[in-house]
Amino acid sequence: MILHTTEVTPLPGYRLFLRFNNGAAGEVDLSAELEGEVFEPLRDPALFATASQHPVMRTVAWGNGADLAPEFLFELMQTQRGERAA
Repeated sequence: MILHTTEVTPLPGYRLFLRFNNGAAGEVDLSAELEGEVFEPLRDPALFATASQHPVMRTVAWGNGADLAPEFLFELMQTQRGERAA
């Protein structure tokens, strides 16, 4: 199975609620990940709030064209929960 997101909801504090096609769901904190030319602009709360489910890539994408791989998001969510990646 190819991992992808099925639900993306932006939350305050540079967090996202995510649901994946493998049944996993939860919050991920991206505050430490917003670095570099593409991601640093997402520190603007209004731009971060544009996070949504990309209809083709089926991952998180923002209004400025930034996106993150679902595998990265899933692993980060598990790490932040203190779980081991599957």
